[in-house]
Amino acid sequence: MDWRTGVAREVQAFLDKHGIDGVDPFDFADAWRARYQPAMQAIRDGRRDFVPLDVLHLENLRAVLTESHLPTPFPPEELWQLTTAWHRLDPWPDSIAALAAIRRHYVIGPLSNGNLALLVNMAKRAGLPWDAVIGADVTRVYKPQPAAYTAAADLLGLRPSAVMLVAAHNSDLVAARASGLATAFVLRATEHGPHQRTDLAAAADWDVTGATLSDVAEQLTTDRS
Repeated sequence: MDWRTGVAREVQAFLDKHGIDGVDPFDFADAWRARYQPAMQAIRDGRRDFVPLDVLHLENLRAVLTESHLPTPFPPEELWQLTTAWHRLDPWPDSIAALAAIRRHYVIGPLSNGNLALLVNMAKRAGLPWDAVIGADVTRVYKPQPAAYTAAADLLGLRPSAVMLVAAHNSDLVAARASGLATAFVLRATEHGPHQRTDLAAAADWDVTGATLSDVAEQLTTDRS
């Protein structure tokens, strides 16, 4: 999913509604995303009990509003509406067709740090053809902790080696491989915008590597057609 464009679109609508100028919606989206990993790390480290990603997103939104010198007491319902921008992301152009092709041969679903409501709403809006949805509030563990990967395999009644993680982040694949999963890297060179500096190539000999999700789908399904 193209999170940056979708979140920036909703940030811009929020700013327009409140007559706020001088805030770049893409910069705001980037600042919001930058708090994603640190917020989860407190839970991974045991410094905080597990809470769903929606809760972390709302807390991080409040922090970014303050950083942006917009600490206005916005109505709670409006802050929640903006928080759920992460439920309304658009898929990358190749996503739907590639997922459908893979699904003809395999069980597919997201293994995400997102919570179940977020993932279901996203899938319904975008038409993502999942067979199953595994959110972090199901496993109660945030990636890249090993239990996030092995618990997903357990839920599907499979050995970790029978499961493949397809991801655009090398660090996610490192953790998945260490947990016994097969791995596939898909390039998303503009996930973080036109000046992205990370995850521009596969950083290891992953089982499958593709410039697009369609490339990955072709490699996974060619021998099964």
